[in-house]
Amino acid sequence: MNTKILLSVIMPFLISVALGPVVIPFLRRLKVGQTVREEGPESHLKKNGTPTMGGILILISVVAASLVFVKDYPKIIPVLFLTLGFGMIGFLDDYIKVVLKRSMGLRPWQKFALQIVVTGVFAFYLMRWTDVSLAMKVPFLDGVYLDFGALNIPILFFVVIGTVNGTNFTDGLDGLASSVTVLVATFFSVVAIGTGSGIEPVTCAVAGALMGFLLFNVYPASVFMGDTGSLALGGFVAASAYMLQMPLYIVIVGFIYLIEVVSVILQVSYFKLTGGKRIFRMAPIHHHFELGGWSETRVVAVFSIVTALLCLVALAGVW
Repeated sequence: MNTKILLSVIMPFLISVALGPVVIPFLRRLKVGQTVREEGPESHLKKNGTPTMGGILILISVVAASLVFVKDYPKIIPVLFLTLGFGMIGFLDDYIKVVLKRSMGLRPWQKFALQIVVTGVFAFYLMRWTDVSLAMKVPFLDGVYLDFGALNIPILFFVVIGTVNGTNFTDGLDGLASSVTVLVATFFSVVAIGTGSGIEPVTCAVAGALMGFLLFNVYPASVFMGDTGSLALGGFVAASAYMLQMPLYIVIVGFIYLIEVVSVILQVSYFKLTGGKRIFRMAPIHHHFELGGWSETRVVAVFSIVTALLCLVALAGVW
């Protein structure tokens, strides 16, 4: 078991590290560069042209490693499906934006419709072919679960799509989404191993792949993950939580995702209600701190530290 766990981390890490010097120059030759909004922090303008769609590195690494273990660990299939499913939606969006040069990418209704379909397939698989209950473990209350009966499925859709979009909003600074999610993946790996849930190969694979990707994604980033990576990671987080019956824990370990998406909702709503006034200097909230004088690396460090501490809190609430 220990050897398998070690392999499931090291293999995707090495694949990601090996592919980086190959894929990044390829993306650069395709001119799939990031276009930075002019209304954003001035320091971001130098990021213009940095290759995006680097989430391909993460997906290839995770899938390659997971396929080695899928026969002995069939429970990784739904996690892999939701990760890949949302990753493909992100890839399509990125492709339209940076390759076909349509700045809008997928239209909002198209992206939402695809997210509904992927989430629906995941929910159907969960109910039809697994023994995983949709009842949710309550943090810090041993053996206590919340079961909403007929509302479990609508709640699942809300949790999955909310988590995916929260992760997407978090991807706005060099290494931010990667650093936060590698900690969340480590948390789920510890729980998966400790409970013998059977999904530990894929949670460890994501942690390993992200550590490799971070070598190219930390400030100053030589590649961005794009929606290909951020949507895939959101799908991974939501799927892992449901396979462990721990969607309530996303509020704790995924607190950064939550405040990112809430900051956008509040900003947009307040802007419309007041005819142009703002709550934050800029949303998502990581830009608010940047415009307040924090360096990009400081925001990433603080958000990562907060996530690490909350992961420890969540672990205390598991056992």
